[in-house]
Amino acid sequence: MLWTLLNKPWLAPVVQKVQLFRSPSRDEVYERCVEAAVDAPPRAHKLGIRPGASRRHVFNDMHTPEYRAAVYTKVDGALQKTAYDKAAVGFERVRARQQAAADQTEWPWKVVCSVLLGAGFIVLTTWGVLALLIALISGSLLTFILFWSGTAVWFNLRYCLIAGSLAISRVGARVELGYRAVLWGETLHDDGVVPVMDAMIRNLLGDDPDSLFVPQGTSTGLRAPRAPGFAIPTEAMEQLQRKLSHLDEGTIAVCGPRGVGKSTLLENAADQADFGFVAQAPATYAPHDFLISLSVRLCQKYMDYENYPVPEFARLSPFHRLLQSTRRRLTALVRWSSFALPAGALLVLGVSSAARSLYDQYKNSATHTADTAVHAVHAWLREVWNGDAVVTSVLVIVAGIAWWLSRHDPWIPRSLGRLWSRLGAKLGILLALASLGSAFFDPQIRQLAQHVHLSTILVTALLAGGWFYSWTASNLAQSRATHMEIGYWTIYASDAFRLLAAGLGTYLVYILVRTPSTYALLADTDNPSRLAGMVAGALLARAAGWKPRPAKPHLVTRCENHLYRLQTIQTTTNTLSNGTAQIMSLGGSHATSISTVPPNFPALVEEFRDLLTEIADTLARRKKRVLIGIDEVDRLGSDAQALAFLAEIKAILGVRHVYYLISVAEDVGAAFVRRGLPHRDVTDSSLDDIIHVEACTLKEAKTILDRRSQDHTVHTALLAHSLSGGLLRDLLRYGLQIEEIQVKTRTHELAHIARELILEELSETLAGFRTLLGKQQWTHDTSGILSDLRTLCGHLKTSQCECTDGPLRQALGEFAHQPADARPLSADIADGARQLIEEAAAYSYFSLTLLEILTAPGLDRRTEEAKAEGPYGALERLAEARLELTISPHSARTLITRIRKAWSLNDSPTIDIFGPVLRRWSCPLHGSDSFGRRRTRPSRDPRLADPSDRH
Repeated sequence: MLWTLLNKPWLAPVVQKVQLFRSPSRDEVYERCVEAAVDAPPRAHKLGIRPGASRRHVFNDMHTPEYRAAVYTKVDGALQKTAYDKAAVGFERVRARQQAAADQTEWPWKVVCSVLLGAGFIVLTTWGVLALLIALISGSLLTFILFWSGTAVWFNLRYCLIAGSLAISRVGARVELGYRAVLWGETLHDDGVVPVMDAMIRNLLGDDPDSLFVPQGTSTGLRAPRAPGFAIPTEAMEQLQRKLSHLDEGTIAVCGPRGVGKSTLLENAADQADFGFVAQAPATYAPHDFLISLSVRLCQKYMDYENYPVPEFARLSPFHRLLQSTRRRLTALVRWSSFALPAGALLVLGVSSAARSLYDQYKNSATHTADTAVHAVHAWLREVWNGDAVVTSVLVIVAGIAWWLSRHDPWIPRSLGRLWSRLGAKLGILLALASLGSAFFDPQIRQLAQHVHLSTILVTALLAGGWFYSWTASNLAQSRATHMEIGYWTIYASDAFRLLAAGLGTYLVYILVRTPSTYALLADTDNPSRLAGMVAGALLARAAGWKPRPAKPHLVTRCENHLYRLQTIQTTTNTLSNGTAQIMSLGGSHATSISTVPPNFPALVEEFRDLLTEIADTLARRKKRVLIGIDEVDRLGSDAQALAFLAEIKAILGVRHVYYLISVAEDVGAAFVRRGLPHRDVTDSSLDDIIHVEACTLKEAKTILDRRSQDHTVHTALLAHSLSGGLLRDLLRYGLQIEEIQVKTRTHELAHIARELILEELSETLAGFRTLLGKQQWTHDTSGILSDLRTLCGHLKTSQCECTDGPLRQALGEFAHQPADARPLSADIADGARQLIEEAAAYSYFSLTLLEILTAPGLDRRTEEAKAEGPYGALERLAEARLELTISPHSARTLITRIRKAWSLNDSPTIDIFGPVLRRWSCPLHGSDSFGRRRTRPSRDPRLADPSDRH
């Protein structure tokens, strides 16, 4: 169990510090730093995967003179190293002096010093400080006599005492050395060992070290794509913040392709706003229902912003609601009483004697003072009533008028409340301190305190300090939710500290009660009064911070009424009847029923604008910003439906101090950008500005994956970015799919993972194209392309590994170059089928290019060579080609051809796309024996100790 606990990752830094403190020598510090670095998960998971890059190789190479010198060169001149060297020299000097003194004496100095210390402790605990002082004086006199006589006893005793005193200095120097070793070890590990070891591991891994994908189970952000807290600053976010900072209000459209991250942008902007929310546009065209939903959302959000509960509309009868409310109140009352009544009873019982004593002592004087005050007030009222005090009457009239005029602005109660909140806490603290301080001026307590032993004071102080530390630590641990898992048990630090505080407090009370000297102090007759004064002061200080709940704001009431109007149908029935009490009587009855009418669209728009305007004006006076996001407008279908939707809700836009963010499709954004060319539409009068959300760059894609997962490398980010085209939604999906393929294939090489992922996506895509082509009209002469596509799909489904990819290579190469083949497509093929064939072939051409680029060895080297060929060799072009496929297969094929030329790829349909890969990389299913080759371990090169030297 202990070994399992010590191997916990969160405990590894603590264990390393303990080991450095225990073994502070230079070689041990270096050894511990190397072990900690090589066993760290980011490096340990990469070792042992490729030949020649195992833990044993790294550990042995780090102990060679070349790499050791490289490590110390990295941290040369560090302040921690200077302090460590100084502490090491100081410790060696003290140890040498102490050893020299120990060699001079014939007696065992440890035994002599232990006997002297033990005797002094026994004298102190048995007879007190005075006896210890007498013993020290006697011992000093005896030592002087031995010195004067010059005996061997003095010589041996002298050097024993010198060795003992130097032993204390040695312990202090050893503690200093251990502390400096811990600081020096952290610097050596972070700034020296880690960068040198990372460079060494990259060298040992050989070509393309970033192509090694080793997941460590830290991809929680990929498993929950919509989880909050993973947004990173992008160009679109910065552009939106700039536009919001230059506008006081307005409507801004956010356009871009689906999946690019428009929803994330809107949610992030709403979270950063002082008052904001995002509403989802309806999938079907229903502006009235959308505006009702938006109004309800506005009311609920504002009531929550003002910390008022949203009303729950009745679903039960009034009697059941009354029973539920009564049950809740009774439950709360019982729980409160179970604590309040026993506490109050114990408090009253404890202070009853002191209260009666104070009452008997001050009863007569308090009664006389009260009678005098009553008579004075009565005389003053009589003078005013009889008209004898004219000036006082005028002042009373003025005071009455002032009080009536302050009914709209109760400044007098508010001023009194402020005065109470400022002075009440100070009065309570002074009362508590005065009650506690009275004990120090009590002669009886001061006399009894002289009989308390020093050991009792020390024990009491230690217990009190331990209790205070445990109590504060429990509160701190509870706020941080610190816990430790031991097997199936989860131990929270707050519970452990709370239990420790309870034990120390109980033992402290036990010690105080069981010790006669402290019991006499606790038994002082004035202690209940002092404690009551401290409790009263604490309650007074606590009551000073209480404030009555302010009245419900007018806007909150209006929001509640608006919610009732929108979400309920209210019916009122009035019945009037009359009659006589005689046996024969005449009577009548009349009933009236009134029902509210749901608001129509114009009335709903007017009420929404009025309510939003009042909310925005109220928040604007507080320097707050209101932001409303309307998402998923591009789900309405065509751009005509989206424009019609904007035309309907245009009436709610343009509210003062309100920002609207509306996510629209690229067609609507293009209509706004044209600015009325050739004609104007609703976007010109509805939108104030527009933001185009572009696909993320490769650098942003790597940052996004790093934020959500610590496992992805530069090359895996390149694979996900290329397949997704930079669209955020697809990027996260492919990032998670890469991890799923790694678990399925149990391979760590990018070449194998890229092959599986690309062929899997290609298989699903071509299957979808084949389904669409099946709806077209075909003849015997034109169905050859369907046979070729069926053959390719069959090869994609049956291909298990690279060893059997010969037929797949041939079929994929022929279909990918279909439009560029010498045999053009038959003229009898319909235009719709021809378009689908060209799109499928262009996507196959793109997949073929990714396979040839990402599955061949030497990706880093070939990347530099492609960049040297021109702009089409940049890695960003692969994602651009994927996005271009959504526009036109012809322009995409042209771009892909230029990319292939920059990467020196052959355009022949019979090219051997997998041959070079199979000759260089081992098959994940059959191992390296299938190809008869195994990679050799790279040679050591200490020059690669610099992490900036990547190749």
